[in-house]
Amino acid sequence: MKKKTALFVLSAMLVIAMSGCGKKEESTTIAATEAIVTQATVSDASVSDATIEEPKTEEVSSCSLEDGTYVVDFETDSGMFHVNDSKNGKGLLTVEDGKMTVHIVLTSKNIVNLYYGLAEDAQKEGAKLLEPTPEEVTYADGTSEEVNSFDVPVPYLDKEFDVALIGKKGVWYDHKVSVSNPETIGATNQNMTVVACEDGEYTIEVTLEGGSGKATVETPTKIVFSDGMAVATIVWSSDKYDYMIADETKYLPVNTEGNSTFEIPVYAFDYKMTVIADTTAMSTPHEVEYTLYFDSTTLTKVE
Repeated sequence: MKKKTALFVLSAMLVIAMSGCGKKEESTTIAATEAIVTQATVSDASVSDATIEEPKTEEVSSCSLEDGTYVVDFETDSGMFHVNDSKNGKGLLTVEDGKMTVHIVLTSKNIVNLYYGLAEDAQKEGAKLLEPTPEEVTYADGTSEEVNSFDVPVPYLDKEFDVALIGKKGVWYDHKVSVSNPETIGATNQNMTVVACEDGEYTIEVTLEGGSGKATVETPTKIVFSDGMAVATIVWSSDKYDYMIADETKYLPVNTEGNSTFEIPVYAFDYKMTVIADTTAMSTPHEVEYTLYFDSTTLTKVE
């Protein structure tokens, strides 16, 4: 994408605005599936020389979302074609002049091209394939690898549309995908703040509540923005935490010495984000519920 920013979803009012995007008429479905040779009767030679019509951008459905960038769910009909685990099933939706594009990070480099439409049309002469962009991802255990990412046109939200793929073996496959739920995770009925940041490292003040009140976390904490996602480094006041749970995902420590340190995604600021931390300080391991509050007014870029 030309400009990488992170935009976090702003409370219930924005959710209402987003919901209208899924109600667009299906008459604007993917133009690629309608690409045909216009003559009803032609010779074999003329068929081979026919020019294949590409999807027209003006035929892609517009959306009532305001121009900007949103975190969304990206779902497919196949376990072999899905968003990288480090992204928690999320993609980055960009809206510009009412047109939508979703940035997705895949699990490997095995998928070499995507096509906005059907596999049959992807193999026709002149078909415009979606090219991959190499992107490095970091997993909960601290390991990293380079995978392929793609920018895919989105005709509408909350309904399936066609995307074909080809892997290293050179075979095209049809798939159904959908983009939906552009709302802040785990933040029902709470006021939150939209923040847009360029990729890079920042610091932010964070407040911890919950448990016995004895535990603390280091503040300000480091927070890194990359490809529309933000990851905060949480350093506890103890070395007795063996995992954290945020947004129903378990995260392991990223260090082996010193106080327990975790890297967790942050989807919104200025609200109490519920997390669970498992402590081994007691006679048996025990999960404790806490809240983290990231104060957007203290966000500072590290130069």
